[in-house]
Amino acid sequence: MHYSDLLQRALNLEFLSAEEGVFLFEHAPAADLIYVGAQLRQRHVPGDTVTWIIDRNSNTTNVCIANCKFCNFYRRPGHEESYITSIESYKEKIEELFRFGGEQLLLQGGHHPDLGLDYYTGLFRELKQHFPDLKLHALGPPEVAHITKLEKSTHIEVLRALKASGLDSLPGAGAEILDDRVRRLISKGKCGAQEWLDIMHAAHQLHLTTSATMMFGHIETNLERMEHLVKIREVQSRKPKDAKGFIAFIPWPFQDEDTILKKLKRARNTCTGEEYIRMIALSRIMLPNIANIQASWLTVGKQVAQICLHAGANDFGSIMIEENVVSAAGARFRFTANGIQEAILEAGFRPQLRNQQYEPRQLPEFIVQQELDRASMIVD
Repeated sequence: MHYSDLLQRALNLEFLSAEEGVFLFEHAPAADLIYVGAQLRQRHVPGDTVTWIIDRNSNTTNVCIANCKFCNFYRRPGHEESYITSIESYKEKIEELFRFGGEQLLLQGGHHPDLGLDYYTGLFRELKQHFPDLKLHALGPPEVAHITKLEKSTHIEVLRALKASGLDSLPGAGAEILDDRVRRLISKGKCGAQEWLDIMHAAHQLHLTTSATMMFGHIETNLERMEHLVKIREVQSRKPKDAKGFIAFIPWPFQDEDTILKKLKRARNTCTGEEYIRMIALSRIMLPNIANIQASWLTVGKQVAQICLHAGANDFGSIMIEENVVSAAGARFRFTANGIQEAILEAGFRPQLRNQQYEPRQLPEFIVQQELDRASMIVD
C-alpha cells in the first residue's frame, strides 16, 4: 500500500476503507492531504466561495440523565440550577436573532425524563405560530432516541410528528465517535452508534435534511475515527435519490476543560492544529458523497480554521449568537458577522451568507452598512 495510490483513488471519488483512511492519516504528508482535500472540494463545491450562517444556539433544558463524561452543561433532575426554557424567553431570543439578521434557531437540550413528544411538538408549533419564518434546526439523534423510548414509539413516527409540528432539519449532535466501545466510556446514557445511524436514515426517508458530526481527540483510536466516517458515508449512500441526506459534515476536537474525562485522567485534548487540518482533509477524502465540510473555528480558532479552507473545508459555520455546551468545556473563540467575513477574505476566499440548506442568502442591510461605514473610515 502506498499513500499516492490511495490519494489517486480518492481523487477518482472511490470509497476508501477505514484501514486505508488510517494509513493515509498516519503516513501521507500533510501537504499531499491538503492538496487532495482542496481538489475534492472543488469537485463538490467549485469556486472560491466559503459559506457561513447567522443562527442562535439555544437550549430547551439543561436537565439530562445521560451523564456524558465530557459535558459540563447538564444538571441532574431537581438540581437548583436546572431549568426548562420558557416561551417568553424563546420569544426574546428569537426576536433578537431576527434583529441580528438570522433566521435559524439551533435548538437542543438534555435528556429530560419528563419531556416527551407532546412537549416538543407543542413547543415547535407555538414557535412557528409566533414566528412563521423561523427555521428550526432542532434536537438530534440522541434526543429523538430518548423521546422514542419515553413514548414507546418508533423513530420514524417520532420524526414524522416533529416534522409535522415544524422541525425543518436535524443536527448531527451526539455522534461523538460512532463506536460502542467509545460510547460506553464517554456517553453511556446516550443512544448507541447503530441507533444514531438508524435515526439519521429514518430522517432521510422523510426527506429531513441532516448534518453529521464527529467529536474526536479523547479515547478513540485512529481506526475508530475512520470507521465513524465510513458509517456516515454508508448511511448517506442509502438515502432516497431526491433527498439531501447529510448536507454537511463537521468534525471538532474534544474540549476538555473541567470535564469528568479530564479529572479522572481518562482523556484530555491533545489535538494539534496540524492534526485537525489532517482530519479535515481526511473527512473530504473519506466522504465523497457529502458535499459540504465545515471547519470548527469555535474549537480550533481562526488561523487553523483558515488553513482548513485550503484543505477541503468550504464552510465556516456560524457566528453563534448563543452557545452554551461546547463553551462550557473550554471553547473560547468568538466571531461577529464582520469578523467571520474578514477571516474568510484573509484566507483568500469570498464569504457568502447561507441558510441551513446551503442556499445563498442576501446580507442583511445593517451588516452591509456596517461594512460600508468601516471601509469609509479606512479610506478617510
